[in-house]
Amino acid sequence: MTFWFITGSQFLYGEETLAKVEKDSKEIVAGLHLPFPVEYKLTAKTSREIEDIIKQANFDDDCAGIITFCHTFSPSKMWINGLSLLQKPWLHLHTQYNKAIPNEEIDMDYMNLHQSAHGDREHGFIGARLRAPRRVVAGFWQDEKTQQQIADWQRSAVGLAFSKQLKIVRFGDNMREVAVTEGDKVQAQIKFGWQVNTWAVGDLAAEMNKVTDEQISDLVAQYRTLYDMDDKDLGAICYQAREEIAIKTILDREGAKAFTNTFEDLHGMDQLPGLASQHLLAQGYGFGAEGDWKTAAMTAIVKAMYPDGAAAFMEDYTYDYEKGLILGAHMLEVCPTIAKNKPRIEVHHLGIGGKQDPARLVFEGRAGKALAVSLIDVGGRMRLIAQAVECTEPTQTMPNLPVARIMWKPLPELETGAQNWIIAGGAHHTVLSFDLTVDNLRDFARMTGIEFVLLDENTTPYALEKELMLGDIIWR
Repeated sequence: MTFWFITGSQFLYGEETLAKVEKDSKEIVAGLHLPFPVEYKLTAKTSREIEDIIKQANFDDDCAGIITFCHTFSPSKMWINGLSLLQKPWLHLHTQYNKAIPNEEIDMDYMNLHQSAHGDREHGFIGARLRAPRRVVAGFWQDEKTQQQIADWQRSAVGLAFSKQLKIVRFGDNMREVAVTEGDKVQAQIKFGWQVNTWAVGDLAAEMNKVTDEQISDLVAQYRTLYDMDDKDLGAICYQAREEIAIKTILDREGAKAFTNTFEDLHGMDQLPGLASQHLLAQGYGFGAEGDWKTAAMTAIVKAMYPDGAAAFMEDYTYDYEKGLILGAHMLEVCPTIAKNKPRIEVHHLGIGGKQDPARLVFEGRAGKALAVSLIDVGGRMRLIAQAVECTEPTQTMPNLPVARIMWKPLPELETGAQNWIIAGGAHHTVLSFDLTVDNLRDFARMTGIEFVLLDENTTPYALEKELMLGDIIWR
């Protein structure tokens, strides 16, 4: 994915000034050290130029968004037709080629050339007048803080581009009687582009029967390089490999990057996918248990934003009120990218599902600051909730809990953090990410036109209740 850099100017100042504007703009682009490339496209001087470049951006699948910067005064009426057509994310970079005012050099010509302090206000007005969703970043272009803000926005825009093409395969339906994993799939496609459809578990079982011993052997060899394992568990491990190959075959055939299943619908299968789901998550696929397609989608999107990051499907399980911590885990399907040490493949009894004992990865999660993210359907609209958490080193060995697990403190502390989460309607399934920033999620929400709620050390229950009541008015 690439981002297009469009500089605003006009013919008023002459060709020499326009040549300098282009030279400076190219130097700015070359000096941006970002996770995704930026391409200087043109210095826009007329309404037609702007309209044409916006149309090109809209229909270029490789263009993830546009960055605009008004080096000189660029009359904003000439931007109206183009920006009214814009369908890609927009970042308005309010910067300046020179960091400081040169005392001896500054004259009227210098001010006419370096007048983003003047021109970007005109540009900002038209963005506000059009009520266009945009990110405004203000700061010197070489500063690390400025570039980090652009980088955060880039990741959100890449997540949006990924989202618009996302297909989610649901093997079976949701867990019976569960409310939060339900939702409006049509509205989700309108807002996010997700295509959420169901494939029969029998189709997966039939695909499993096609998997060859050679394919299983090759995948088990991969497991050996990545994880600790004991050959006494080889039978269960090979069965998980069979499941993984079959799931991946269906996902890739359908062009899908996320999937769900449920322990209540395993017709034709001997084990609930555990290791299979975990290894697929590590490869960038999204997953949601018990048919939770919203969390599956968000897991995949977060992994697209940070391909080499640490993000996992997660569930809040139980509290340690003495230490103020939450134990996060799941039966089987936590992604190993959040592991502190090398995971181990183990086989243990699973008390639900009524199937054979499944192989799964067992590990302790890492420590560090993270975000727990939940997307919920609150009736007619979506709400994206993010809670700031601090993951800790394990405080107990828990020898009789053979699952992947992690512990964290929600900010500001357990009681208030849990209270805020409940008030906001956050689900028990989340995406736990060590890489996401609040700006990533705020930008993604702005790009998709949904409500965003942040729960952090500054959030109080009463202020949150008021925010949500106002949100009901704004987002209805």
